[in-house]
Formats: sequence, structure tokens, C-alpha cells
Amino acid sequence: MDSIAASSAQRGALCSLLCLCLFSAGLLLGSRPFFPTPRLWEHFSRAQQQRLARTAPPPAPPHVAAAVAAAAYHDHDVQAPAPDAGYGELGREEEDDEEMALGAAPAPAPAWEDGGGEGRECDLLDGSWVHDPAAYPLYQAAECPFLSDQVTCRRNGRPDAGYEQWRWQPRGCGSARFRGAEVLEQLRNRRLVFVGDSLNRNMWESLACIIYTALPDRSRTRIEDVSSEYRIFRAMDYNCSVEFFWSPFLVKLETKQDQTKALKLDQLPTMIKQVVGADVIIFNTGHWWTHTGKLRAWDHLERNGVHVEMEGEEAFNRALRTWARWVDHNIDPTRTKVFFRSISPEHKSANWCYNQTTPITNGTIIPWFPKGMISIVQRNIQSMKTPATYLNITHLSELRIDAHPSVYTTNRDGKPLSTEQRQQPITYSDCSHWCLPGLPDTWNVILLVSLTRHGSNVH
Repeated sequence: MDSIAASSAQRGALCSLLCLCLFSAGLLLGSRPFFPTPRLWEHFSRAQQQRLARTAPPPAPPHVAAAVAAAAYHDHDVQAPAPDAGYGELGREEEDDEEMALGAAPAPAPAWEDGGGEGRECDLLDGSWVHDPAAYPLYQAAECPFLSDQVTCRRNGRPDAGYEQWRWQPRGCGSARFRGAEVLEQLRNRRLVFVGDSLNRNMWESLACIIYTALPDRSRTRIEDVSSEYRIFRAMDYNCSVEFFWSPFLVKLETKQDQTKALKLDQLPTMIKQVVGADVIIFNTGHWWTHTGKLRAWDHLERNGVHVEMEGEEAFNRALRTWARWVDHNIDPTRTKVFFRSISPEHKSANWCYNQTTPITNGTIIPWFPKGMISIVQRNIQSMKTPATYLNITHLSELRIDAHPSVYTTNRDGKPLSTEQRQQPITYSDCSHWCLPGLPDTWNVILLVSLTRHGSNVH
């Protein structure tokens, strides 16, 4: 049996080597990289699945007994940074030189195009959801001790499990499936950093769990809480780290001596300098800019240390310009690949997530996020000198009305909602974050595929 397994592994390795050679040949012979045609991708997928079925590794040892408790997941539990000197501060003169009109932005191009000339386009972000309980979920929540309680929906009493079993099927891309062993090798000696709000933390936890549950020796991992805003997951045997830096606005939110909060549109947080040198950085912002009234996180806006008054979209635009220039000034594109993840949709009002158990397959999707703010993101990415990939997961996520925690989440004390609270879904339903295992696992599959590409789908 060992010889058969070894032979199968050799054949699988030769198949992987063949695909790598074809990819490299495209780089050498053409003006753009070669990407697998749908037929070749399907062939590789089938061969990979057969090899993995024959050479499946034995079960991993029990998870670390003394797992580090997860930090509070609720956005309102995270404290704003203490006052300090700004990092990446930009002067008014430079900013005024780069004023941009708030015009319409072109739609992003597909994240993946096949180059096989077979008349079919392989678009990674256009497709449909397929129920595939044989392949999904990619891990079990019980295997991942650092998952936040807020998003472990079944542990919080959710009775159905179907939301964990949907696979995104891109149009024309075959049925590629990612396995833990391949992910580990892809991320060996790499440092990935997620920067943004709790939806990026959702994605960070997902990727950390995908890595953790694939490791042969899970005791060779650790979680580091550098601060209340900065967490790191490390897989020592692979010299890999996946990090999360809390920055819901990307620009700096400062608490003043009088306890008022100022959103500084021309500065990024001081700690952001710690992400410089990472191999991959995934940024996001959006949700917190739409809050109003008591939910709004800032008391006033600042620019060059002076209070300013402006409408929300204008403030958002100035903040994105500050971020874009910071990336251009501080990130080496030969070393670091930059992503900006698109808005993660909520399902409220007409598209309410409560009691939903399957994705949307027909009917009307009602977008809730302002189109003008989406255009601002795309336009600022286009203005950058540093190539940045726009990871547009919005549409495929809009279909997953079933994938939110809803009433199977936690309250402000970090405890699962009581029976009485679950009976008040209008008050307590969480239709913003996502259950894990669940939708963010697909975001990470798309991210891993995108890491093999060159250039940006927005530039």
C-alpha cells in the first residue's frame, strides 16, 4: 500500500509540475500569464481529487489544550487607539494637488480570465452556489479553538448545517477544489495581514482555521495578542503568519483628552507601520462610514489638526486618498501584493437574513451600500502607482442570505442569545457578520487563487 500511495503521490506531483510549467511558459512566451483553460482546469481538479482521496493523511493530533481565548469580537467592544503621534501624515498641499472629481468609475474586470481560446471566459467572481456536502465545510468549528463565539453559529444553537455546505462554482472555471496541504505549501514562508473592520476579522479567522486544521502538528501554532487592535496566528513549521490589524476606517480615530473622538482624514494609525514588509496585505473599509447618530464612531472630523465639516462621501474619499498615498509611499510592490476587499453585504429590511437556510437563487437582490462610495473605492485604487487587486466578493456574497449568524450569535457580554432574545429577531439578529465555517472560507479560496495572478483587475 505504501508503494501505491507513493506512486500516486508522484503522479500527483508530476501533474502539479506540468501545470506549473504551463503557467511559466505563458509568462515567458506571452504578454500576459497563461491561465488554465476550463478543460485543463477540470482535468487537473479531477486528478487532484483522486490523488488526495488515495493519499489522505491520518487525522491530525488533538488541538492545543491551552488554546488562547479569542478576543472580544463585537465592534463596539474594541477600544479606540490612545492619542499618539500620527503615522503617514500627509500635508494639505500634497493632498490638494491630487484632488479627484467624484465621477463614475468603470466596473472592475474579471478576477480570472482563461487564456485558452476555447470561446469561454473563466470568471472567478461570476457563477453560482452549488450544494456540495462532500467537499464543504473545509473545517469544523470544533477543530479551531480560537474561533470567536459570535460566529460559531452551530455552537450557539443554530439547528441547520446546510449553510456550511455550499461551494462557489465560477462560470467556465471547472470545479477546482482547494485542500489543506496545498494551502500550506502555497503559504509557506509568507506573511499575510488583514487590515480593516470586523468583516476582515471574519476573513482572518477563516483563513487561520483553514491553515490550523490542515497542519500535521497543531501544537506548533500560537496566537499572539500584540494589542487590542493587533492579533497574529503563526504556523511555525511553515514559517507562516496570518495577522489582523483592527482599523475600521483605515485612517486614524483618535480619542482626545476630553474623551471626544476625532477621525483624522490625513493620517493612518501609528501601528500601521507594522504591516510594512508583509507578503500580502488585504485592506477593507466601508461599513463604519455609513453609521449615523449614536452609532457614529467619531465626534468630529480633522484635517491638518483642524476641525472640518464635510459630507460623508467626501470624507470617505479623502480618507481613501490618504490610504492610497500611504500605500504608494510605504509598500514595495516587488515584495508585497496588495488587495482591497470589496464591501461585504448586509441582509436587512427586504432581504432579511432571519430564518433563511438557502442562498438566493431567484428574485431581487436589493443593494444597501451607497453606489457612490463603491465608485470612490474603485477610483482611488485606479489612481495608485502601486498595483492593487480589487477582490470583488460583493455579488457572490449578496446571494448568501442564509450565511449570517442571525439570532445564533452572542450578546454584548459574549454569551449566546437567550431563548427570549432569539424571539426578538428584529432587535438581536446579526445580519452583517458571517457564520464560520461559511462564506468567508470562499473569500479566502478566491484570495488564494488570486495570489497566483499578476497585476490588478482594476488598473
